[in-house]
Amino acid sequence: MLLTITNAPRDYAWGSTTLLAELEGRAPSGLPEAEVWFGDHAGDPADVAGGGTLDAITGGTLPYLLKLLAAADPLSIQVHPTREQAQQGFARERGMDADDPTRNYRDENHKPELIVALSDRFEALAGLRPVAETLELLSALPDAPGVVALRDRLTGGADAEVLRRTIAWLLSGGSGDAVDEIVAALPTARPGRFDGAVAAVRAIAERCPGDPGAVVALLMNFVVLRRGEAIFLRAGMLHAYLAGLGVEIMAASDNVLRGGLTRKHLDVAELLAIVDTAPGAVPVQPAGGAVRGYDIPVSDFALRRIEVAGERTVSVSVSGPAMALATAGEVTVSGADGEPVDVRVGTAVFATADEISLVLRGSGEIFLAEPGRA
Repeated sequence: MLLTITNAPRDYAWGSTTLLAELEGRAPSGLPEAEVWFGDHAGDPADVAGGGTLDAITGGTLPYLLKLLAAADPLSIQVHPTREQAQQGFARERGMDADDPTRNYRDENHKPELIVALSDRFEALAGLRPVAETLELLSALPDAPGVVALRDRLTGGADAEVLRRTIAWLLSGGSGDAVDEIVAALPTARPGRFDGAVAAVRAIAERCPGDPGAVVALLMNFVVLRRGEAIFLRAGMLHAYLAGLGVEIMAASDNVLRGGLTRKHLDVAELLAIVDTAPGAVPVQPAGGAVRGYDIPVSDFALRRIEVAGERTVSVSVSGPAMALATAGEVTVSGADGEPVDVRVGTAVFATADEISLVLRGSGEIFLAEPGRA
């Protein structure tokens, strides 16, 4: 069975007022439009054409959550727990109200995720940079007291431990005037290979004045994705999306520990307990050809990007329940009964688990989500 599913954009403050409207070919609403959820998560289950929500069909059992994400301003610096950490945290908070803003754990699941760029440029912070490289970046700044203090904090010891204690120093309030002094030094940085990262952090600091998360961002890898490129973010990896439009898929969870660039609840101790501070670059997965599967080392979800062109018909096997999300053109999807269903850009077709193959026709682009096979 095929069902058309839609959802209203979530109006988080960092959302774009134009990107989703442009994608869907409609007039902007005038409000921030940040995310559209296609899933059965209790926080915002998708609407089913004809009435009802997707969780009534699935029983809330989908292992993944598919989203459109449109950022005009930086999201919070954040990290997601492993499944074991989520189960322990959820048990500790069992007595808290579900809507308590100080609650960290909304469910018992982990939240690894993949983001694929839909805009020509998508900016993100992903993972922590090796300490030697960050010291190289800081060597391009003048010797302001805060810069010197940060260099000293990053010296001596293994990278993971040095980064953990530096993040704790910044987020715990013990850094004094260092954050403002470091930010003030950024405009006078000597040119070098970290120019993009410095410019990104300057923009972050302008939007979030006085926020120590801006200096945490200075410790992170600055990543620019082109359309169709992707990064996978494992549980425990510090990250923040900065600007752009993308398709995001993740394990079905809403567990987030925040480390700055937000007015929402920060629990520094809990963030430090779950963050993985082992540094390293995050591989960028290339856009690929007409059919592109992304490398996802978890069993919760799989994602393929499929181009359908002209007279070409694409038949794909699926391991349901699956979703086909349209992001360009005009595409129809057919299941076992052969009846085509139009998929308007910005909406999706949900295929129940009894569907084992889908036929795509038309001219456009589909992102096909399903449970993983890892």
